[in-house]
Amino acid sequence: MDDIRERLSHIRCFLLDMDGTFYLGDRLIDGSLDFLDALRRTGRTARFLTNNSSKSASVYRQKLLRMGVDESYCDVISSGHATAHYCLEHFPGKKCYLLGNPMLREEMQAMGLELTEDGADYVIVAFDTTLDYAKMCKVCDYIREGKPYIATHPDFNCPTETGFIPDMGAIMAFIEASTGRKADVILGKPYRGIVDEALRRTGFALEEMAMVGDRLYTDVATGVNHGMTGILVLSGEATMQDVETSDVKPDLIFGKLSDMIDYL
Repeated sequence: MDDIRERLSHIRCFLLDMDGTFYLGDRLIDGSLDFLDALRRTGRTARFLTNNSSKSASVYRQKLLRMGVDESYCDVISSGHATAHYCLEHFPGKKCYLLGNPMLREEMQAMGLELTEDGADYVIVAFDTTLDYAKMCKVCDYIREGKPYIATHPDFNCPTETGFIPDMGAIMAFIEASTGRKADVILGKPYRGIVDEALRRTGFALEEMAMVGDRLYTDVATGVNHGMTGILVLSGEATMQDVETSDVKPDLIFGKLSDMIDYL
């Protein structure tokens, strides 16, 4: 117990995954709000960091507020933010075709991206729950032409209250099967783009942050591969059997967020 407490003693900011870690669908995971209260009592803070680019950060913020999360914790860092900042830096003045939901489209346009249906210079592929065959044909045409192909995140499935639904990894697999191309750049967990976004937004150093989530290959890998503490919670996708067979090894494992409270 003392060893775990020592390993958490230097963490000032917990980067929290959302789906499968803090809530499932519209249901809070037991103890999630208690965990945030414990952070406040012990002089720590948290930010929500999500790969799910099917919604804008403002939508997640409103959802958290409805769930009773204090406004001070509702600064949501998303793979959409990381992707938009990357594209603004690397494709200034260029036009983008976005495969994504309308709310993500609005957010990216507000951040300064110029989106178009025709004559795009590059493409962004996001988690599009309004996906249809015409959209897939269009994005595959652009990618087959050799346009730069930027993806928000790599998750294969998105956890829900009733199981899982296909996520970005499944969409990218479709694209690769048709075009023979993988994404040129992926910005979400476990890649560096979203880590840089977190550094920019929080002001903490890597060694002062922990990445907490329910997936080994995204959440935990983001922590252990980039100099943060990687913490797995078993409230979503990953199981202990997955830990045994995975190349990604968490620094710490808890059943759910609130199981950490006694060690803070």
